[in-house]
Amino acid sequence: MSLSSKDFVTLVQEQVASLQGKASALVDLTIGSTLRAVVEAVASVALWLQGLILALLITTRAATASGSDLDTWMADYNFFRLAAVAATGSATFSRFTASGVTVVPVGALIQTGDGTQQYTVQLDTTNPAYSASQGGYVLADGISSVTVVIQAVVAGVGGNVTAGTINTIAQAIPGVDTVTNAAALTNGEDAEQDAAFRSRFVQYINSLSKATKAAVLYAILSLQQNVSAIIVENQAYNGISQPGYFYAVVDDGTGNPSSTFLASAANAIEETRPLSVTYGVFGPNQVTANVSMTITTDTGYVHADVVALVAAALQTYINTLGLGNSLSYTKLATTAYGASPGVTNVSSVLLNGGTTDLAITAKQTAKAGTISVA
Repeated sequence: MSLSSKDFVTLVQEQVASLQGKASALVDLTIGSTLRAVVEAVASVALWLQGLILALLITTRAATASGSDLDTWMADYNFFRLAAVAATGSATFSRFTASGVTVVPVGALIQTGDGTQQYTVQLDTTNPAYSASQGGYVLADGISSVTVVIQAVVAGVGGNVTAGTINTIAQAIPGVDTVTNAAALTNGEDAEQDAAFRSRFVQYINSLSKATKAAVLYAILSLQQNVSAIIVENQAYNGISQPGYFYAVVDDGTGNPSSTFLASAANAIEETRPLSVTYGVFGPNQVTANVSMTITTDTGYVHADVVALVAAALQTYINTLGLGNSLSYTKLATTAYGASPGVTNVSSVLLNGGTTDLAITAKQTAKAGTISVA
């Protein structure tokens, strides 16, 4: 239902016209008169009531509600906004003198050089350097560095930083001198925006039929933000035909999802799959993309600064391609030009040592390897 609203002037004019049309004698409605003051007071109250009605209409519709009002509306359907995702990646702790035994404890705090973003060392039992008894990652005698998994303290896109940005140990670690991130962190995500929240609600309603490919895919994508998935039906993971079976390749944005995440994806599928249909859940195989190129910068630009922008843009482009999307060789030069108006020429572009596209299958995802910009 649409509401025809009126402004203050219109409300006053209509009251004045009504009074003058119905009064048997002349009435004083000039500005400053008593009756004009009453008319304007009534118009003000009507304007306030109109505002309340409009606000009510906005907050009671999913199409127009926003923020917490939209959350409340969706909660009636047991449907909730996806939370922010903390950026994750790896950091390398090093020491100048590789003698004795040093431990980088789980939970150790590190940060960017300007101190705006902080990260903690995460537990990774698959890391050969991890020691449960020591409570961290051991730098044995003769070992000068160890690379560990880190996660942003505050979830959101703010945790996404370029390579080399994390360079400060916030809490002293005896025997450890430096820390750095060799690769950028790119998988941090803010809480789901209103538009995406509404769009996903439509997918949720459509998935209520269950046992469909769309329903299974929706269940996986609703685990958290940054999730991508590809479902292949009636075929085993090895490519052999297998009716009544499907497999899902899922990624949490890192290219190397944990066993915990894969288990969560399997649980989501289990609640949605049709009776007697079997399935498998797999993480993607990473395909490394090594890029090298030479750029020319315009007068007035610092070449080293432009090089850093181009390298960061290339890394972001590659790491956000997603599952099953091939890497276009020609797109690399386009990305370099778009990174800065200071780029006047791009030459000697190589992708894994060649000049052809990097083909990616449904089981794979491209991730940036060595990015060399000169």
